[in-house]
Amino acid sequence: EERGSEVVYRLDRLGIPLVEIATGPAISSPEEAGAVALKIGQLLRATGRVKRGLGTIRQDLNISVEGGARVEVKGVQELELIPKVVELEVQRQRALLEIRDELRRRGVSREMIEAKAVDATDVFRDTSSRVAKKALAAGGVALAVKLPGFAGLLGRELQPGRRLGTEMADRARYWAEVGGIFHSDELPGYGIGQDEVNEVRKLLGCGDLDAFALVFEERRKAERAAEAVVERAREALEGVPPETRAANPDGTTRFMRPMPGKARMYPETDIRPIRVTAELLERVRGMLPEPPEAKYEKFVKVYGLSPELAKKALRSYRLDLFERIVEATKAPPQLVASTLEDTLVELRRDGVPVQNITDEHLMELFKLYVGGGIVKEAIPPVLKLLAEKPELGPAEAVRQLGLTPLSPEEAREAVRRILKRMESAIRERGEAAFSLAMGAVMRELRGRVDGAHLSRIVREELVRIAAGG
Repeated sequence: EERGSEVVYRLDRLGIPLVEIATGPAISSPEEAGAVALKIGQLLRATGRVKRGLGTIRQDLNISVEGGARVEVKGVQELELIPKVVELEVQRQRALLEIRDELRRRGVSREMIEAKAVDATDVFRDTSSRVAKKALAAGGVALAVKLPGFAGLLGRELQPGRRLGTEMADRARYWAEVGGIFHSDELPGYGIGQDEVNEVRKLLGCGDLDAFALVFEERRKAERAAEAVVERAREALEGVPPETRAANPDGTTRFMRPMPGKARMYPETDIRPIRVTAELLERVRGMLPEPPEAKYEKFVKVYGLSPELAKKALRSYRLDLFERIVEATKAPPQLVASTLEDTLVELRRDGVPVQNITDEHLMELFKLYVGGGIVKEAIPPVLKLLAEKPELGPAEAVRQLGLTPLSPEEAREAVRRILKRMESAIRERGEAAFSLAMGAVMRELRGRVDGAHLSRIVREELVRIAAGG
């Protein structure tokens, strides 16, 4: 976690084996990248020997386009996001190459972009910009740097909501720990007026094709920010700078750090190399789990899952949990799979923090179901409560929600009591009153009686009432 200039980190991963799997540079489309990541995840989960959940498996993507440079996007955790990250990063790199070509057409050279920031503090003495006012009131300065030939290019979109100016701001934040920068393609705006823009352009000696960047900060930070902006502008002349980037939740990427060099790659000094012998390989072959294709056949033919649900289970990071629950509890495989792959997904979409639900919660829930301590209609509300109060166990959640199952006798008595209140409508409509009666019964007994059993009781009681019983 980053807190200003400090980075807080955890040590609880020390001692946990980390496996790194690398592919060759043979993936040629966003969809293929997603498919490869899915396959690797399936193979790992099939072993039952790797940790699961968000953060336990992370994908680093090395992406490049012809004419550019390699960019590493770190830590993509959502499999579904991989194709979008690749697509948007390719879009970004192509846009940077177009900017490079335009700068070259304009005759911009590296030497023209000088690391010479000009003090523009006096221009903003009476500014309406809140950012500028706050910085200057704290003793800061306004520094401006000229970017020859960049007019109209700083505001060019590289990815949705991100521009070349955004990348310069990212660099300024990283190297100088400033809040951000302003650039001429977005001005006037943010309280900075046209007169102030004209004054800065005059101060810097800008021509029609020139742009500028502004930073409001204490002088030392402002100077470092200006240097970072200049360096990123010089890199724009080369096209795509090699760097390490982080993925945003929307699939766009942001600057994370410079690309590390070979100096960071060194042998492990505390562990001796392990020699991979023919005997070791043979022993490993005997320990290999079922491949995903074989599991799919078992899920459909042995467990009775539909082809669609079987595919969902294979793609799920709860793949091993599904099989453990079925084998340990003897719960219906269809119910277990639909709970893990449909119910939990629906709850997450509704904003329920399902990440708080543990494997132990789910195992105990299905043991409770097999033992008659919960009906399947009660599973979604119980899971919702467990997600919100993970300190509870399934049995206690059932009790707190008032969803303790009724015995067959209690269920029939409750149905009779409910139907008694609508007896005249039932006698008038006969069996056509089923939907009306079932709705009334479900409103009171949902989650306490199995739906199919409840439907059977209602039909029987309707026949009894219609017959004058």
